[in-house]
Amino acid sequence: MARTILVVEDEPTLRETLAEALESDGFTVVQAGDGRAALERFKSNPPDLVLLGLMLPELSGLDVARHIRAESSVPIVMLTARDAEIDKVVGLELGADDYVTKPFSFRELSARIRAVLRRGEQAGMPLPPLVELGVVKVDLAGHRVLRNGAEIPMKPKVFELLAFLLRHPGQVVSRDQLLEQVWGYDYAGETRTVDVHVHWLRSAVEPEPANPALIQTVRGVGYVLRRGP
Repeated sequence: MARTILVVEDEPTLRETLAEALESDGFTVVQAGDGRAALERFKSNPPDLVLLGLMLPELSGLDVARHIRAESSVPIVMLTARDAEIDKVVGLELGADDYVTKPFSFRELSARIRAVLRRGEQAGMPLPPLVELGVVKVDLAGHRVLRNGAEIPMKPKVFELLAFLLRHPGQVVSRDQLLEQVWGYDYAGETRTVDVHVHWLRSAVEPEPANPALIQTVRGVGYVLRRGP
């Protein structure tokens, strides 16, 4: 069955060109020309991936990403202007999986889309909507973490890191693997990025962050999530 991509772009010529190219590449395409229409299409015809422009009428692309992430973990690939570095940073913090800078080649865009979809297919074991870690409950569908019923503030990438570890319990994963699977295959950051996010994650979910029981360090390799008995 063909994967469905929601193309959200306000420039009609670019939107139609992208739709035609993606359909020629074997995808089913749904189009939206503004932010509100994008959310309507998203709810009425849930896609496998959202290709999201940022400069949109009605609602900005960042607002659309925020609304989508409040209810879904569907992959998002952003289309950004060359000089819009702040939009890239904010978009990735909101939970976008990758971005492509205009102007771009369709070959590059197609490769990134397929890589993001492939990461999703390799995400690991399926999980129930609500996962319990002692007094901490992870609401995967709602992108929330609760401790004793109270929501714990958590950055989107920290949540994605937690979700990835939950799907691979007991499996030791290297920092490079986490960079590739959580941040994206071409992420330019260093492995220190992983360590910082693990520190934030431990602060949120560990009873004693300085003596972690859930997310343990495997010296010289990486990290492992141990859920215990």
